[in-house]
Amino acid sequence: MKQLLQTFNVNSLLGKSFGVLVLRLLGVALFFGLTLYLTNEVPAQGVGQYDFSRALLLFIGAIALFGMQQSVIFYSGFFAAKDNLGQLRHVYGKMVLIVFVLALLLNIGLSVLAPIINKWTTSPIDGIAYQTFYGVAFYALTMLNIDVLRAMGKIYLSELFRNILRYALFFVAVVVLVLTHQTGLLVTVFLVNFGVLALASGFFILYFFSTPAFRPGDQTQKVSTSSILKRSAPMAISATSFLLMQSLDVLMLKNYVDYESVAIYSVAVKLTLLVSVVLSSVNAVLGPQIAKDFNKNDVSALRLKIKKSTRSIFVSTTPIIIGLALLAQPILSLFGPAYTQAHGALLILLAGQMVNAFCGSVGVYLNMTSKQIAFQWIIASAVVVNVILNGVLIPRYGMLGAAIATSSSMILWNITAVTYVYWKDKTRTFLTW
Repeated sequence: MKQLLQTFNVNSLLGKSFGVLVLRLLGVALFFGLTLYLTNEVPAQGVGQYDFSRALLLFIGAIALFGMQQSVIFYSGFFAAKDNLGQLRHVYGKMVLIVFVLALLLNIGLSVLAPIINKWTTSPIDGIAYQTFYGVAFYALTMLNIDVLRAMGKIYLSELFRNILRYALFFVAVVVLVLTHQTGLLVTVFLVNFGVLALASGFFILYFFSTPAFRPGDQTQKVSTSSILKRSAPMAISATSFLLMQSLDVLMLKNYVDYESVAIYSVAVKLTLLVSVVLSSVNAVLGPQIAKDFNKNDVSALRLKIKKSTRSIFVSTTPIIIGLALLAQPILSLFGPAYTQAHGALLILLAGQMVNAFCGSVGVYLNMTSKQIAFQWIIASAVVVNVILNGVLIPRYGMLGAAIATSSSMILWNITAVTYVYWKDKTRTFLTW
């Protein structure tokens, strides 16, 4: 018993990962409760508009973030290794400015390009897209704040914002919209929710930065804006590419089907979150520790953490994947009879997630060990494959084509990444016993 308690000590990798996993599972429960409520209480047209806005926001939000949600984790490990974590305050201030500048440029770009795009496409940019672009600054700032809290060691508060408040506040707002018959405002409320989260999370960050623990030390270790951009740029490309792969199927599907079909397919995509939540829970804790071990040149400790985390990921996700595959039909029917059409797409997406779990935290490893440029090229190449496959398969197979394209590109980048890491560092990020 004593050994078990030590294993899950709150300060250990597994202990923190378990705590994060509990919060993320609660978030998943909220997320699926919200999805069930939406699909049963809101017309499929409205649900499809929300899913389209959500997918678009993932993509353009990644551009506005410019990889800084990843690089701030690296900087926390760098400053922690030098016992000067207070310098994170200056890094954060510069990152906030970059977010707002990029969000402004995105909106200007849409205003300039929209007339040209509308002239040459059969699927013109509608009001949903414009609303989503307007809300990108608040979304990007929220996601940056969440990872800054993680970088500050406030892992549970970070996860509270990421997984509980993010969905709980929106859920309450959706119930109000349904009761007042104002579901046409669904996308607007979805975006305003991030404004509230950005302000609340920012308040906590400013409070913690005012405490003695984050008082800046050696001023020679200040990081310039150009250094942040240089460090973040490869991570921005890989993060944007990664999120594009997660949302490209929905965005491209919209060009060939109606919002109702988008809503049906999106349910299958959301169900795979049950698998990725385990991987992301481990990564949330593992990232800063890998950065710290790497900056201390402690290779043995780094490899041990990777090995244990990959085992935990695989053992935890396999039962979920098998359960979802066996019970796909009855689970999908909970969202409504029409949603069972996503059965085949769900099985294909789960196959990709199985390979993802087998390969472990390879993306985090590459970003936290100064191999972000290699990861950038791996993910960017997978996006090209994803675009080509979606363009070829969606017109012919619809939802099944989108699922095949997404799973194929996921398998491609994972296998390429683990092969590169083993060739370069002789480190096995994939499953070993």
